[in-house]
Amino acid sequence: MRAGSARRRPGERMNAPAQRLRFRIAANHPALPGHFPGRPVVPGVVLLERVAALVEQVHGVALAGLPQVKFVRPLLPEQDAELMIEDDGQRVRFRIVLADAGHDAPLIASGSVELMR
Repeated sequence: MRAGSARRRPGERMNAPAQRLRFRIAANHPALPGHFPGRPVVPGVVLLERVAALVEQVHGVALAGLPQVKFVRPLLPEQDAELMIEDDGQRVRFRIVLADAGHDAPLIASGSVELMR
C-alpha cells in the first residue's frame, strides 16, 4: 500500500504525476456491521479516509474539504480497489476504481479535494 514518491512542502503546488494506492477493506472492519446488516458495503467515509491519508502523504498538508464527491457504486468488503490522486496545479482530484479491472475499471467514487493553506 505504498504511494508514489512525489513529496511537497506545505502549500507548494505544482503539477505532479498521478499517485496511486491499492487497498482492501477487511470484512472485520469496525464500520461494517451496521452498514448494512447481512449485506455489508464499505461506507463512503471509510473510502474518504483513504483519500485524506494519501493526499496528506503526497502533499504534506491535511485536507481542508471535499467540495465535490460522487459515489457511483458500492465497494464490498475484501474487494481490491485503487485510489488515484491527480493534481494539475489548479485542483486536486481523486478517483477510486475496482482494481485489476483493466482500462475501463468500474468507478466507485470520484471528487475534488481542497488542501489546507
